[in-house]
Amino acid sequence: MTEKPDDGAVPGGPNPGVSPWQTAGLPAESAPAPSAGPAAGTPGDEAATRADQPATPEEGPDAGTATGSDATVDAPDTEPPAAPTAPDEESGLTGALEVLRARLGALRLPLETTGAEAARTELRRSTDQLDDYLLPRLRAQKAPLLVVVGGSTGAGKSTLVNSVLGERVTQPGVLRPTTKAPVLVHHPLDARWFSTDRVLPGLARVTASGTGTPTRSAVGPAAAEQGHGAPHDPSRTLRLVSSDSLPKGLALLDAPDIDSVDTANRELAAQLLGAADLWLFVTTSARYADAVPWDLLNQAAARKAQVAMVLDRVDPGAEATADDLRAMMVEHGLTDSPLFVIPEDGLSDDGMLPEDAVGEVSRWLTGLGGDADARRRVIAATRDGVVDSLVVRAGELADAADEQRAADARLRHVVDRAYADAVAHVAAATSDGALLRGEVLARWQDFVGTGEFFRAVEEGIGRFRDAVSSFFRGKPKEAPQVEKAIAHGLESVVLDAAEEAAERSYQGWRGDAAGTALLEGLELSRTPAALRAEVGEQIRGWQGDVLGLVREQGESKRGKARALSFGVNGLGVALMIFVFASTGGLTGIEVGIAGGSAVLAQRLLEAVFGEDAVRRLAVQARDRLRARIQAVMDGQAARYTAQLDALGSAEAGGSALRTAADAVASAAAAERRSRARETDTVPAGVGDLTESRGLRGVRSPAGGTGEADGRGDLAEQPARKGFWKRLFGEGDR
Repeated sequence: MTEKPDDGAVPGGPNPGVSPWQTAGLPAESAPAPSAGPAAGTPGDEAATRADQPATPEEGPDAGTATGSDATVDAPDTEPPAAPTAPDEESGLTGALEVLRARLGALRLPLETTGAEAARTELRRSTDQLDDYLLPRLRAQKAPLLVVVGGSTGAGKSTLVNSVLGERVTQPGVLRPTTKAPVLVHHPLDARWFSTDRVLPGLARVTASGTGTPTRSAVGPAAAEQGHGAPHDPSRTLRLVSSDSLPKGLALLDAPDIDSVDTANRELAAQLLGAADLWLFVTTSARYADAVPWDLLNQAAARKAQVAMVLDRVDPGAEATADDLRAMMVEHGLTDSPLFVIPEDGLSDDGMLPEDAVGEVSRWLTGLGGDADARRRVIAATRDGVVDSLVVRAGELADAADEQRAADARLRHVVDRAYADAVAHVAAATSDGALLRGEVLARWQDFVGTGEFFRAVEEGIGRFRDAVSSFFRGKPKEAPQVEKAIAHGLESVVLDAAEEAAERSYQGWRGDAAGTALLEGLELSRTPAALRAEVGEQIRGWQGDVLGLVREQGESKRGKARALSFGVNGLGVALMIFVFASTGGLTGIEVGIAGGSAVLAQRLLEAVFGEDAVRRLAVQARDRLRARIQAVMDGQAARYTAQLDALGSAEAGGSALRTAADAVASAAAAERRSRARETDTVPAGVGDLTESRGLRGVRSPAGGTGEADGRGDLAEQPARKGFWKRLFGEGDR
């Protein structure tokens, strides 16, 4: 853990130069002796500890019956007040974090962008930490300090917990993973803090006796909503065990292995460590350099989590491994974290380590449990580190959200451009005369008898009008043949354009990691079989639109009523030909033929409707054709864009998340300033161990290998001071 300047972020007592860890450390000779009943203590000590007890209706008036009358004694007038926090500032921080939690809950990272998988993991961890630890901790400042015992497979976490408590509360074993269900050990008077959903709301509760035998189960609302919490599902069950060996205000949680072969165990272990006020990290002389533990420890250092290390199973003569581990801790930013060394000793018949082997850990926990002020400051330090880390992580997640939106826009652009080009291609093919080839041109010539019409035009307008009248009266049955030819040719053009757009879109998405993942299992590289029928329907609809335009225009020309009654289809076909006809794209003899066809269609329409009306009809017919082609291409493009719409990636974006993170940072700064001002006026509290039997090994001689840095006996006052100061991140290294 990197050294932190004394910037007031973690408030101290009246003497800021003295570390709370130093004042919390109880010399071995003054530690309470284990006994069957409460140890003697001062009234002030007792009252200070009760300041940490929840003053809520849920505790009830009978919460202290487990220890008799001692639990109901009124606090004396000399009770030192708990370090308060200004309610407005505290609620402001809680409110800001609730907004941030809502923003994180709404964040979706569905696309496979660069770093998306890591961002999803971080998003899950951030929301878990808010739900499991940070928000509950802010809402219940006096809740017991939660020490999570974590580490590698077979490191001896459960054996250590049992040995420290002097009773079998968790089940060690040779099979891996050993710890499947996490076990939380608490003082009997602290049961209410953990039996509800205050922390780890996604886990069901199973209350067990000191031997670990389940006596009843309860599923919290959050666990029930998530479908978790069945008593037979150990990976989602929190087993609660009460033990009066622990000091009140302190709880131990035996977590699953962080490198378990069971994925659910690994994820739960990381989740539990994220919910800890303090990590007690256990490793062995054989596995202390493994990569997986150090990944988590690096995260702890980055987030300024309070960490203590235990090096277990150190063989005689192998004490150098402790020096190497200490060097690694310095290298990874955990310089100020304490290190306990437990030698390789045989287990007793009840499966516990010798008392002198766990004595230093027991004295450390006892010292922490006996100092309510130190506990508050440890909680504040970890909480502040988590808040700062969340602000940073929220910024990184906002960047990931921006990346999602950018990827969504990039993929949509590929599709939009491909199908826009398809529409432009059809528009060009229907305006440059390209359709007036082959069958369309032949059917048109058969329909109008081109030679006769041109001769009529050359001999004068009168003969042309006669030809028009003859055309309407004599050839109306030929018009459907031209319509069919036009429909067939137009259909081919549209289908070809759609096929090319589908291929371009597919290739564009395949070249993008975000798009490749979306293509899996979908047949998007080709147009669907149903497209031909859809295109045919749209073309027939357009032809109906053209006839409707002709009919509407003809009805406004009373003088042409008789002609229109004979030739609506013929005039409609002429208008289609005029829309399609131009010399662009044609060569050789086709220029004259198509050009003549266009002129003929234009002359026909002008003779009936007039020049201005013909131009207006042509524009309207062309616009309606383009609209129908656009509808077809939009439907085809939607096969791609619907994948993005379903994911909601277009709605991603980090601006709202950044705003929420900035609000948290501002509220946290205000809360810390307020806390520092209030703490300056409050005397340091003194803990209470009267309701605890005492941890095993507290009174054992502080010999053995001692701490890894060679400081020796922790009972000696100079070593004690340096030990606590280093643990909290202050003083010399």
